[in-house]
Amino acid sequence: MVFSSFVFLFIFLPSVLIINFLLKQEYRNFFLLIASLGFYAWGEGILLLLMLFSIAINYISGLGINYFINKSILGSKVFLGLAIAINLGLLLYYKYANFIVEILQDFGFYLEYDHQNILLPIGISFFTFQGISYLVDVARQETSVQKNVFHLGLYISFFPQLIAGPIIRYHDVALEIKERTTNIDLFTSGVIRFIRGLAKKVIIANNAALIADQAFSIPMDSISQSSAWIGIICYSIQIYFDFSGYSDMAIGLGKMLGFNFKENFNYPYISKSIQDFWRRWHISLSTWFRDYLYIPLGGNRKSSWRTYFNLFLVFFVTGLWHGASWNFIFWGLFHGFFLILERSKILKTQNWPIFLQHLYVILIVIIGWVFFRAETMLDGFSYLKTMLGVSNGDNSIIFLYINNYSVLIILLAFIFSTPIRRIFNEKIMNTDYGLIKVFYLTGTKLFYLALLLFSIVELAQSGYNPFIYFRF
Repeated sequence: MVFSSFVFLFIFLPSVLIINFLLKQEYRNFFLLIASLGFYAWGEGILLLLMLFSIAINYISGLGINYFINKSILGSKVFLGLAIAINLGLLLYYKYANFIVEILQDFGFYLEYDHQNILLPIGISFFTFQGISYLVDVARQETSVQKNVFHLGLYISFFPQLIAGPIIRYHDVALEIKERTTNIDLFTSGVIRFIRGLAKKVIIANNAALIADQAFSIPMDSISQSSAWIGIICYSIQIYFDFSGYSDMAIGLGKMLGFNFKENFNYPYISKSIQDFWRRWHISLSTWFRDYLYIPLGGNRKSSWRTYFNLFLVFFVTGLWHGASWNFIFWGLFHGFFLILERSKILKTQNWPIFLQHLYVILIVIIGWVFFRAETMLDGFSYLKTMLGVSNGDNSIIFLYINNYSVLIILLAFIFSTPIRRIFNEKIMNTDYGLIKVFYLTGTKLFYLALLLFSIVELAQSGYNPFIYFRF
């Protein structure tokens, strides 16, 4: 069940909000747990058992780690190691088994293996990482163990961020799980945030996707250079507004239910370096790898070469996390390569003019998206050759999908990829003229109501409505 579906918007969400509001505080967590498990079962069916198993393993392991913390360092480490191994083992089996077997077969190993029977559970990468972060934080004594299985189950399965993030740390929501309050201001801000995310997804991402999908459906050796550039620019728009739109909806839903999730995007396309890009893009994932992989490996506290190796490994895993494909691995290492160049000062981008810094980041990110979107590495390089004019076809059918409306959508995407809305909002709210604030706040609410209605119309007219990050 996607957030931008009529079933979610008009049946599931209103029902959850109304029942949650009517229930007493002590019953709300259990209700939200049941609602979240039902939300997951709607699309995954029997794989709900995997979610329940994940909750049980992390609950028992957390208790075991906590029991041994002050009694046996070895015992707590054993519990932690086994729990992480089980979590990663599930992820490895469901997400990477096919990929591993294909690699072994390429090296001449023959394996009797029915890969068709393995289904990828939606959101497994996200809820697995949440479980691991909880266990590690308990072991580090950075958070208290959760002794209520329903509360931990809610943390792992909470439907707003269950299937596409953001990745939530347990200690960030522990107090809100125990006791939270909702008020009209928090609820209203949540509604507005949800509508904004829905519009980003339905109005911008979906329309950009129509053009991007057409570009990548054309044989790589026959697409024209201009079509190739338009296609990858539209895909860059699609993936940002698709994923950040989902994160906005998740954050908005959290606020409606009394939770405050951290931001997951901070205008990554205005970055001045690749390091800056990864501070702004999918923040919950990049900080997860920083805190639970990069720093434990030694971070930048050892030699320069060890730092570069740590970065290489982190971005290898970052690429692999996104999918069982050489394309994703290459995409991760591609970003890691330029990050290493920047850190080693081989690329002194900070000395460049601001315009060139932005242009450099956009070009690197766009080239990376080629391999993220292409079906195979060969397709990625073929598409890149066309973009560079090395191989240029004459198929320009993509222009049939470009009209005044799509051009307007692309222009809006360029504008809202910058913090212009936030800056304008801050200037209005900081004005000394109270009447202007009143008109602005009233106009804003009316605008978001119109935006919601327009998004619903867009949904009704279009049959194309996937979320890119559901497969991760």
